[in-house]
Amino acid sequence: MFYKLLIVAFLAVNLYGTPSDGQKKKETLLSEKVSQMMEWTSKRAVIRLNGEKFRRLIRAPPRNYSVIIMFTALQPQRQCGVCKQADEEYQILANSWRYSSAFTNRIFFAVVDFDEGSDVFQMLNMNSAPTFINFPAKGKPKRADTFELQVRGFAAEQLARWVADRTDVHIRVIRPPNYAGPLMLGLLLAFIGSLAYLRRNNLEFLFNKNVWAFSALCFVLIMTSGQMWNHIRGPPYAHKNPNTGQVSYIHGSSQAQFVAETHIVLLFNAAVTLGMVLLHEAATSDLDIGKRKIMCVAGIGLVVLFFSWLLSIFRAKYHGYPYSFLFG
Repeated sequence: MFYKLLIVAFLAVNLYGTPSDGQKKKETLLSEKVSQMMEWTSKRAVIRLNGEKFRRLIRAPPRNYSVIIMFTALQPQRQCGVCKQADEEYQILANSWRYSSAFTNRIFFAVVDFDEGSDVFQMLNMNSAPTFINFPAKGKPKRADTFELQVRGFAAEQLARWVADRTDVHIRVIRPPNYAGPLMLGLLLAFIGSLAYLRRNNLEFLFNKNVWAFSALCFVLIMTSGQMWNHIRGPPYAHKNPNTGQVSYIHGSSQAQFVAETHIVLLFNAAVTLGMVLLHEAATSDLDIGKRKIMCVAGIGLVVLFFSWLLSIFRAKYHGYPYSFLFG
């Protein structure tokens, strides 16, 4: 009977002691991971990861912290201009969190460059950059854990809203002071003031209808091209596929746009407007008939050609639009 009690006690110790040891090892491993991440974050707001670090700190359990990772291609030979712009905004966001009074080890920011972690790209079946993914503290990333770069743009404020949605961590974005805007405005005001002072005895140009008409036209063209949307959303200038190297200047969705796209639309609208002005001048001016014919032909050519291009852009963004002009 005594031996049976010893055997039962031995089994109980082993059965109930093993999970405790495993739990201690798990806690120790987790503590080491967090300490490592905190140490790296103290030196640099965005942690650089390669394949080995990604598998050990992100993929392998245990993990009680979320990690926002930017997958990018920053090496010069990749020629990814969008990656550089997105990285600047990402650094602003990460530094805002690192120096925040609310900073904790609940969330970290990291980056995986294609040339340092191509195996990670293959592991996740990724073929484009930049891409932002949230790896939550529990479970695998869901669809909403991938940032909609093409729709939201990569401004730090937009990234901060997305991080708050996915992690409940609210980051107040603090940008470094930028004196370029106030300086340019000051120079412009100084130029206008100097011009007005030099022409103080002859200010008839302020009452010139053509000057005001041209200024109003420029303002309208800028606003209708989508510049305000760019200012609010901060979209990339263009998109380059890292695999094919193909650059897209027109976004394929009606819900987003590139900065280059607004420049193209601005140019096309300006060309159509110039064509309309030439047609008006051809009909109302006192020039000889030969010059008026040239103006008429040039005006018709500008309107037809560039309006056709505008329609083709519209068709590319609004799939299924049935109408076209010169270009199908």
